[in-house]
Amino acid sequence: MSINDNETRSKEERILNAVKFVLVSVVKETATAPGVKHPLSDTTLTDIRHCLTLISEREREFQEARGTPSTLRPVTPGPRNNASTPREVVIPIDSIGKPKP
Repeated sequence: MSINDNETRSKEERILNAVKFVLVSVVKETATAPGVKHPLSDTTLTDIRHCLTLISEREREFQEARGTPSTLRPVTPGPRNNASTPREVVIPIDSIGKPKP
C-alpha cells in the first residue's frame, strides 16, 4: 500500500483494513497443531469469521462504488486454469529419503 492509497481511501476503509489485519493476526498467533484444542472458544472463532465476512462484503462495496470491482479470485487447478506450464510439482512422498540404487 502506497501513501497515495491512504489518501484515496476513506477513514472507514482504513479502519476496516486495520481491524481485518488484527483479527487475522490473532487467529494466526493462536493457531495450534492439528488435534489440539484451540485456545479461543468456538463462539469466538465463529464471531471472528463473521466479522471477516462483513469486512470483505464492505470492501467489495467500496470497490464496486469506485467502479473497480476486484478481479482477484481463488485459483484452482483444472480446465479453467489456462496456464501452459504447471505451477506446482508433485513429489510422491514414498520417494522422499530413499537413496537411488
